Amino acid sequence: MVLEAFLHNLHFDNEKITPPDWEVDWDDAPLAYKLYRGLPVVPLSLEVPLTLDGRGIPAKPDLRTIGHFLWYTFGLTQVSQLVPPLDSTENTVDFVQSYRRFVPSGGALYPNELYVYLKLEDLPAGVYHYDVAHHSLVLLREGNFDSYIARALGHRYDEDTCFGTVFVSTMFWKNFYKYNNFAYRLQGLDAGVVIGQLLEVAKSFGFASGVFFQFLDRAINHLLGLSEQEESVYAVIPLSVEPTNWSNNRSDVAGIVSADELCRELTSLPYNHYQRSQKVAECPFLTMMNEASMLESTQSFRKIEVKKNLNCDGQAQVLPRMKRMSYDLAAVCRERYSPEMDFVLGKVSQSQLANLLQETIASFSYRNDLDVAHSKQESRVSLYVCLYNVEGIQDGAYYYDSAAHVLRQVDLGDHRLELQKGLVGFNVNLHQVPLCLNVAGDSDHLIPALGYRGYRIQQMEAGMLTQRLLLSATAIGMGGHPLLGFNAKMSDEIFKIDTHGKTSLIQIPIGPYRQRPWMKGSLHS
Repeated sequence: MVLEAFLHNLHFDNEKITPPDWEVDWDDAPLAYKLYRGLPVVPLSLEVPLTLDGRGIPAKPDLRTIGHFLWYTFGLTQVSQLVPPLDSTENTVDFVQSYRRFVPSGGALYPNELYVYLKLEDLPAGVYHYDVAHHSLVLLREGNFDSYIARALGHRYDEDTCFGTVFVSTMFWKNFYKYNNFAYRLQGLDAGVVIGQLLEVAKSFGFASGVFFQFLDRAINHLLGLSEQEESVYAVIPLSVEPTNWSNNRSDVAGIVSADELCRELTSLPYNHYQRSQKVAECPFLTMMNEASMLESTQSFRKIEVKKNLNCDGQAQVLPRMKRMSYDLAAVCRERYSPEMDFVLGKVSQSQLANLLQETIASFSYRNDLDVAHSKQESRVSLYVCLYNVEGIQDGAYYYDSAAHVLRQVDLGDHRLELQKGLVGFNVNLHQVPLCLNVAGDSDHLIPALGYRGYRIQQMEAGMLTQRLLLSATAIGMGGHPLLGFNAKMSDEIFKIDTHGKTSLIQIPIGPYRQRPWMKGSLHS
């Protein structure tokens, strides 16, 4: 009951999960990236291509290609200096300097890390950490770990055909130091936007991919040498350029595998890394949730059926069918912008709205280990939108029925004032925003089917959809700003989803914007 109450308060009563005497020690903030000490380092090419168009027929990559892939997924791409708002209490300096990447992150803290298991001709086979600060690979374990990883994932893909596997982890302290227990919600969403970006970059490089949310946590963490009190893997993504059976489940043949028996096969790695903070506070709720979410045996892996959406009976506003957008992902990544107070109200055409929604959902389709095989399922997360000043469509709240490509009317009217009142902060003026989208999911957070692991999976899928939405918005010339500081109960009432067992997971205002006065520079050749 303690953990259930914790998750409820994460969404509907944030004040109850943050101690009243909590103060952020800005001077002892951790780095936004992990640094290892005393381990072999493999530099990656700094000559990053400025376009991802026209890459041709995919071939097994070399080290140079992997470097480009990692940089576009999660590398440092920009340094910016921004004058803080006049009412800011977070900084006493004249400007705020931050190092940015192509994905958004709460407070630009980037709690996630990337690890890769690679089998390339010009690199020793082994497990590496992607050192973002130096754009290099740090060797953690050398050797072939095909069998180990395949068993940790329940033999649900052909490991021999994959040239590599990416592990997306979360370091708890990297944003707990600022957000306290609210960090748990952010960490799943942040992991999701990284995965969403990785899958889009993989497409541009011609890599086939699939996301495994279920694996033997302790075995994978042990392989990477992670201390589970401070960091844990959230998702595993194999990569291939060869035909691969991603749904292959040979558990019955190979037998049930436990995390303990796998861990005994490998020696422990020392936790020799630097994060700058001198005083690292305990985060008991985050570690409790991580512990409660772990899978100890491949027998625990599940597939789930998606509940039918009940918001499909509203009056339909038919949207024009659009041709799939074609754009250079590299250019869109460079242009992506979070406007905050820089939104400027402008008229949105039906074709722009149709393009945005259609492209977002079309690009969201991906292989994963939850969907029931051979069945076309609805997505576990869906889109709702409040419209204002959209050409030919009445202002109001709508559900986007992606199967029919129509907007289902929920409640007509201008909802901007209600939405504005629901914001916790004052960094976005929703009166200047024509489109305010909410990503929604089951209010039970998939816990009945997947246990507490279901919560973080739901947050990751919400983050993945958010990243697709931001990329699509950028491609049509608009900006989007993900928000967690909103009143979920109020949004649920606007969209009338609270009575259907759904809840709002994240809110993303989207619209035209003006550039803010800041100094920024790109970190590429």
